[in-house]
Amino acid sequence: MKKLLLMAVLLMASAAAFAQNFQLHRDFGRNIYSDEEAGRQLVTLTYEQFKADKLGQWYWFIDLDMHHDGIGAAYTEISREFKFAPESKFSAHIEFDGGLNSSTRYQSAALIGPAYNGHNADFSRTWSVQAMYKQYFKGQFHDAYASLQLTGVWGINFADNRCTFSGFIDFWRGEQANGHGQLVMLSEPQFWYNFEKWKGFSIGGEIEVSNNFIFNTYNDKSFFINPTIAVKYAL
Repeated sequence: MKKLLLMAVLLMASAAAFAQNFQLHRDFGRNIYSDEEAGRQLVTLTYEQFKADKLGQWYWFIDLDMHHDGIGAAYTEISREFKFAPESKFSAHIEFDGGLNSSTRYQSAALIGPAYNGHNADFSRTWSVQAMYKQYFKGQFHDAYASLQLTGVWGINFADNRCTFSGFIDFWRGEQANGHGQLVMLSEPQFWYNFEKWKGFSIGGEIEVSNNFIFNTYNDKSFFINPTIAVKYAL
């Protein structure tokens, strides 16, 4: 699940050529920060898909943030990677981020840069590092500006593949209302228990850790930790 910005990119090197899943997260952010995050979503439904081919791989996801009265926001990221050579761990990464909520649109961005992807022999451990130029487009309330983003992604299966620890961390240059830059950090580590009896079903959750990411007009707090509990079904 990638939230609000979010995420940043979940790019999983995988032995499977095609994979997709649904995740349903109950978010506790508004319970923990009842003032700063009073309008935060109750539930997020995520659909994500990964597909590898001879040239590289596609990855995309969409987050639907839900409130008592319905869907309040939708956010998506779509990325494509092209391998520099058939067996190379280096790829060219191209990405688009954007979405909307009930009152406005998220500022869209395009990213491009190199990626380094790796895995161990049985694909139980995967990782990716991406260093990208990021161009924000002019938005409803924001001017266009250039940025840089560094992303790390990981996935670890253990306990006979019954448990999965995965996630990402992003660092990028954001821009304040006065035009001054600031370092933004977002990470969403996830833990899943994968049921052996019910193939495809998992239970777990994530912890969204961020700084200078959440729009907060209540006070000057910039660092937040928002946990969820979740279920996942992989097709």
